[in-house]
Amino acid sequence: MQTVDLLVTPRWLVPIEPEGVVLEAHALVVDAGRIEAVLPLAEAQTRYQARETVALPQHAVLPGLVNLHTHAAMSLLRGIADDLPLMDWLQNHIWPAEGAHVGATFCEDGLRLAFAEMIRGGTTCVNDMYFFPDATARVARETGLRATVGLVVFDFPTAWGSGADDYIHKGLALHDALRDTPLVRTIFAPHAPYTVSDAPLQKIRRYANELGIGIHMHVHETEFEVVEAVKQSGSRPWARLKALELLGPDFIAVHMTQLTDAEIAEAAEYGVHIAHCPESNLKLASGFCPVDKLLTAGANVGIGTDGAASNNDLDLIGELRTAALLAKAVGGDTRALAAPAALRMATLAGARALGLDQEIGSLVAGKSADFIAVDLHAPATQPVYNVLSQLAYAAGRDQVSDVFVAGRPLLRGRQLTTLDETAVIARAAEWRQKIRP
Repeated sequence: MQTVDLLVTPRWLVPIEPEGVVLEAHALVVDAGRIEAVLPLAEAQTRYQARETVALPQHAVLPGLVNLHTHAAMSLLRGIADDLPLMDWLQNHIWPAEGAHVGATFCEDGLRLAFAEMIRGGTTCVNDMYFFPDATARVARETGLRATVGLVVFDFPTAWGSGADDYIHKGLALHDALRDTPLVRTIFAPHAPYTVSDAPLQKIRRYANELGIGIHMHVHETEFEVVEAVKQSGSRPWARLKALELLGPDFIAVHMTQLTDAEIAEAAEYGVHIAHCPESNLKLASGFCPVDKLLTAGANVGIGTDGAASNNDLDLIGELRTAALLAKAVGGDTRALAAPAALRMATLAGARALGLDQEIGSLVAGKSADFIAVDLHAPATQPVYNVLSQLAYAAGRDQVSDVFVAGRPLLRGRQLTTLDETAVIARAAEWRQKIRP
């Protein structure tokens, strides 16, 4: 018998690949942080001797969730300015608060708060965009969460940089520093078309090509953004980005609520990935991403929560449910974004957008052992007729019991293992007193 680290034995196993499949009486075999095998339980017990067996008799095990767009450290600004239009919210509330308080310590404390929330909700991989990305990398490494760190760029100065060239220079230095960090990667993160001018975007495209890393950017978030761009330049932001050659299979466009049919076709043609943030878009009245049309055209769409200042939570299970329901209403079709597709969006599609689909996003032999367990033995998810439907439409993040990244437990029996939750909450309370005494 082969000795391995873990034998995981759930009631149901949802591999995501193939889509729509639910395995019963199967085991997940984990060794050295990777998936050794997915096979019938009886066969696993005869072939493998496990150092530890994780028995989950009432649970569904599935790949860890991928949060394709967030501003994690903004968890410390949760609820500070609600029920406001986007530009009012940004210019008159969020940016002033950030200007007064954001620094490395703010970001580290906000990241720990966000990561505690995300891990508890089943997120194992996050694509972050915020100031002090070096802090994001530090806290991700400390916590064990898989992270793609946004090398943020603006035209104007902030606490993190003095201007576009300074942001790019600092981002390149961080990229070099993280080369040998297996769970933390980098991605260029120019904020938006209205905050970054042509010359920095051209530099970003050149460096992205040279280094082989992606680009992550808010695009067509609101009608106002598009109308103002047309007034000022005569072009829609999408057309400008296309002319600058930013669009491609390494580009993640966030929000995308204002799209023509031609732009939808081009998103698929260029291989652009879309980070769909339905709850933030709803709360800020930004509009509706045409998810069903994008999927039908062949575009890859993942799911993000956006930041806790605009959502106001980092609950990816809730987000995928909202995405599925909203797609049906917007598309006028009950079959749009069915449960299996919604679960794929929150896992494998997000991994693909980050160039990680050969590493995470599905439970397949050879991939990293990033997986979660959801306890379905609760009133909200009983009786179980269809496991995928229960996960997509009924389960809550409070039912996530266990979370593993690269075979390492970050949550066991609903208890965080790499974060001191009491200390994290205490620091958040201290920041609340500083920001709004």
